Amino acid sequence: MIKKQRNINAGAVILFIIFSLLFFVLLFRFMSIQVTGEAGGQPVAAKAQSKYEREKTLEARRGTIYDRNGEVIAEDANSYKLVAILDEELTTDDEHPRHVVNPEQTAAKLAGLIDMKESEIYSKLSSDLKQVEFGTAGRDLTLQKKKEIEDLKLPGISFIQDTKRFYPNGLFASHLIGYVEKQEKEDGGTETVGMLGLEQSLNDLLTGSNGHFSYEADLWGYLLPNGDEVIEPAKNGQDVYLTLDKSIQIFLEDAMSKVDEKYSPKKMIGIVADPKTGDILAMAQRPSFHPKTREGIEDTWRNLAVEDSYEPGSTMKVFTLASAIEEGVFNKNNTYQSGSYKVTERSPAIPDHNGGRGWGDITYLEGVQRSSNVAFAKIVNEQLGYETFREYLTNFGFDQPTGIDLPNETSGLIKYDWPLEKASIGFGQGSAFTPIQQMQAATAVAGDGSMKKPHVISKVVDPNSGKTVQKTSPENVGTPISDATAKEVRNILETVVSSENGTGYGRFNIDGYEVAGKTGTAQIPNPEGGGYLTGHSNYVFSFLGMAPADDPELVMYVAVQQPDIDESTNGAEPVAEIFKPVMQSSLQYLNIEPTEQPKAKSSQAPDLIGMSVKEAEKKLTEQDLEPVIIGDGKTVEGQFPGQTSSMLEGEKVILKTNGKTIVPDMTGWSLRDVLKFTKAANLKLNTVGNGYVMKQNLSSGSVLAEGDYLIVEFETPLEQYEREKMAKEQVEEEEEVVTD
Repeated sequence: MIKKQRNINAGAVILFIIFSLLFFVLLFRFMSIQVTGEAGGQPVAAKAQSKYEREKTLEARRGTIYDRNGEVIAEDANSYKLVAILDEELTTDDEHPRHVVNPEQTAAKLAGLIDMKESEIYSKLSSDLKQVEFGTAGRDLTLQKKKEIEDLKLPGISFIQDTKRFYPNGLFASHLIGYVEKQEKEDGGTETVGMLGLEQSLNDLLTGSNGHFSYEADLWGYLLPNGDEVIEPAKNGQDVYLTLDKSIQIFLEDAMSKVDEKYSPKKMIGIVADPKTGDILAMAQRPSFHPKTREGIEDTWRNLAVEDSYEPGSTMKVFTLASAIEEGVFNKNNTYQSGSYKVTERSPAIPDHNGGRGWGDITYLEGVQRSSNVAFAKIVNEQLGYETFREYLTNFGFDQPTGIDLPNETSGLIKYDWPLEKASIGFGQGSAFTPIQQMQAATAVAGDGSMKKPHVISKVVDPNSGKTVQKTSPENVGTPISDATAKEVRNILETVVSSENGTGYGRFNIDGYEVAGKTGTAQIPNPEGGGYLTGHSNYVFSFLGMAPADDPELVMYVAVQQPDIDESTNGAEPVAEIFKPVMQSSLQYLNIEPTEQPKAKSSQAPDLIGMSVKEAEKKLTEQDLEPVIIGDGKTVEGQFPGQTSSMLEGEKVILKTNGKTIVPDMTGWSLRDVLKFTKAANLKLNTVGNGYVMKQNLSSGSVLAEGDYLIVEFETPLEQYEREKMAKEQVEEEEEVVTD
């Protein structure tokens, strides 16, 4: 018993010693950490911070690209990335699985909503990975597409919110704007990078810097009440406002698409600019591509307006003519022998474009109108002189890039060694220039002789502060000709369109506006070497025009290469089908007053009372008046206006017959015509707005009842245009949603 007690006491002493040692070790460790602030060679505070601190990245928005009126051309928009969870360990409740339970069924349902084959989806869902993505087919999904997939209620299918670059206008100055791609970074994340056009050249400016939000949280991720918070806000990329006008750009895109479908040319270029400022209002080309789908990008990566140079053809004659007038050596009434011309005795003859037949002995004015190569070769060789003409080529900016704020601009190539080469430049052959060089030179002719540098960037705005950090002002880059010369050149070029001798006559005329311009038909060098391509369509057909001719508000260049046309179709036809509607619509859109108004014929209204409806209609039609019948009878009982009134050609005459009064369709009527109807029908009228009838409360074709009240809404042509434009944009947005 005593021995057992001794053993117990000894054990207790040993345990006391062990626990005492442990206590002193812990005490020493605690004191050491308190003094040094380190544990295991690492700061304790840092370990605590890493355990309890949470950090989230605040994504910066890429800068938005706008047109001159603040319409969005490119912007960041929310998108979603599709992911599939394959890790079974994440499911804690079998009734509510968090992973893909049935890969085969999931693949079948997803195949109907994303652009990926069912077999490929199944292969991904059968992977050994814990989580998979679906490549491009599962990225940049719209909110609507996300909801459609969520409605399937597929276990394990989830989404990660992301951003995508949204181009709301589709095919719209695509090579000028460019596009972006998401690229993998070294840390495993992604970044948006511009790949073409302004998206590429302004990438650093458009790209913002991400911010972050750090905070202290408990083990479950909840914010600690007195924890520290650090917020570094994201700095969004800078917004860029372009000189492009969305409406004019759409006019150009639509016209080019129609010509592309009709004639299938190899290439097309179109540029519209304000000659007073150098602002590029529209720039388009074919082939082009859709910035979202990249469809068509493989056809060409170049912006043809600034990266391609080629022989301009007869549009170059504009500047040869301007040089000669400025030097005082051009006399439009002097005559010369057309047909062919030798610069030197040994050089090949320069032929006129009609096979060298010419038009006999004609004036130089007619030579300009008929686009005679002989006339311009003689102007360079015999009137201007080679040295003087070479100086004008420099003055007009043809031996250097314009410096436009677009990437990869190339320069022209001037071959000026031999007499034949020197004379040939005068009519646009033998040397190569870019379309934008021609546009810059044309601003001197369209303006007061001052040449304006072209540009597409209007201003840059910092969205973080709202301040404008960069603004582009009109820049004069030379005065190659005087104001008087510019006016004289425009007067002569106007006859190229208005005179029956002119190559632009009947094709580039615009009702209500005088157009000054010059057609071009440039030969295409044979790519296999030696001479030029032959054949009716193997040319670059072009037109450089400006309107109104007396004081141009717009200058436009169009070029169409190798359209699919037969022998009976002039190569200027596809060019005109772009230039004419775009120029006319743009002038009207900008509210440019017509320079000439056709005089309407006037006549006195005939007496139609008592006549049959058929006789009255025939009588009015013979006088170019429009009859409007508002009764269901066969005899005219009243007419408005009456027989003593003076009527303009095409004016409406309201004929009231016996029988019931029928309400006409008044859409497009003027207020004057509506008043005629209200007098004839003895109605009270209430009007809203100005312009022409858009809506009426009494439906057309209905029988007018006694006591009816007519309410008519009017709108101006500009209001009508804006309404139709908004309706079109809404349809395009809905189609975009359906496509997505």
